[in-house]
Amino acid sequence: MSALAWVSLAVFLGVYALIATERVHRVAAALGGAGIMLGIHATDAGAAFFSEETGIDWNVVFLLLGMMVIVGVLKQTGVFEYLAIWAAKRAKGRPYRLMVLLVLITAGASALLDNVTTVLLIAPVTFLVCARLGLSAVPYLIAEALASNIGGAATLVGDPPNIIIASRAGLSFNDFLVHMAPMVVVLVVVFLGLCRVLFRKAFVYDEQRAAEIMQLDEREAISDRRLLWQSLVVLGLVLVAFVLHPVLHYEPSVVAILGAGILVAATKVTTEEAIAEVEWPTLVFFVGLFVMVGALVETGVIGQVSRLAVEATEGRLGLATMVMLWGSAGISAIVDNIPYVATMSPIAADLVQANGGNEHAQVLWWALAFGADLGGNATAVGAAANVVVIGIAARNGQPISFWTFTKYGLVVTVVTVALVTPYLWLRYLI
Repeated sequence: MSALAWVSLAVFLGVYALIATERVHRVAAALGGAGIMLGIHATDAGAAFFSEETGIDWNVVFLLLGMMVIVGVLKQTGVFEYLAIWAAKRAKGRPYRLMVLLVLITAGASALLDNVTTVLLIAPVTFLVCARLGLSAVPYLIAEALASNIGGAATLVGDPPNIIIASRAGLSFNDFLVHMAPMVVVLVVVFLGLCRVLFRKAFVYDEQRAAEIMQLDEREAISDRRLLWQSLVVLGLVLVAFVLHPVLHYEPSVVAILGAGILVAATKVTTEEAIAEVEWPTLVFFVGLFVMVGALVETGVIGQVSRLAVEATEGRLGLATMVMLWGSAGISAIVDNIPYVATMSPIAADLVQANGGNEHAQVLWWALAFGADLGGNATAVGAAANVVVIGIAARNGQPISFWTFTKYGLVVTVVTVALVTPYLWLRYLI
């Protein structure tokens, strides 16, 4: 590789280290890295802003933006508070039953919405319900973070790494439903069983408090019924359009932006209110990340790594798949799975082509998705949802340490990835 390629790689690894150790805010690190890449001419404005191969993936950015606006409007209706109170009442105040319902709600919502947004909405409500039942919110928050990453793996829009993979591989919303969702359902069921064992000491039943929560009326949580129905109709249409992508030929990003625009235009929600819940730092982080990865492509670093990966697996699809699955899980446990997938996607694309580029070779994309999504559960910094939950817990006086989260997350990751291994072998390799 050229001297510029080595310098670019050093810059990228330095930014990775800053993100992993959290010594510098990840947005600052990504933007700083992008600026350095542009400054040393590892990439330029044309390649960074306009190239489909080496530039910012605007489809990813605008898909997230549109969905964040829709969820921001939904939040104003009180529907998430409604669901939390409903779950507590349906559980009759029983701690484990409550966890089951909250996990199912979180996993289901994360499959339809961004998992970061889901935990942002469900975590504050968890404090309310746990306080009423006299329970520590920590086990429930950890379970919700883990469930959001598992459930988010089911669909294209559920987890940011899936959005990046879909964009790079040309995969549709339906592709994820067919190839990822069935196994995710199995993993959620297994996870519920793990919760019963891992958090068993936290399930202390208080009969008096349970009776009090049964007196709450969840319908009172809905603050604007008209806006709720308008939001649900638009969200339903957006999801239908995702599924009908092969027929309608609208990219998910276009659908999300159209849905957000229609919802804001057709309701009394102001523009300021609509964009108040948008995670701008997350979007800016993506922008910086794409510029850095594009620079690695421009300087030939990605191409060199791809060639080494192809030579190492020597066209053995099974070996490449297992390395991709377990390697992705291991690396995503240490660093945020978003920058990892953004870096790995072009390498995976080369491996798919080296293995024939056919339907069987597509298993490499599913291995990357499962590995990154599930591996993010292993540690407190493995996924953005984990970091968000830990931040919320600290602000509410129930801090979750790195190792408290990790001792549960690591077990869940090993079990779920181990279950995915035979699934990939039996469905795609045999």
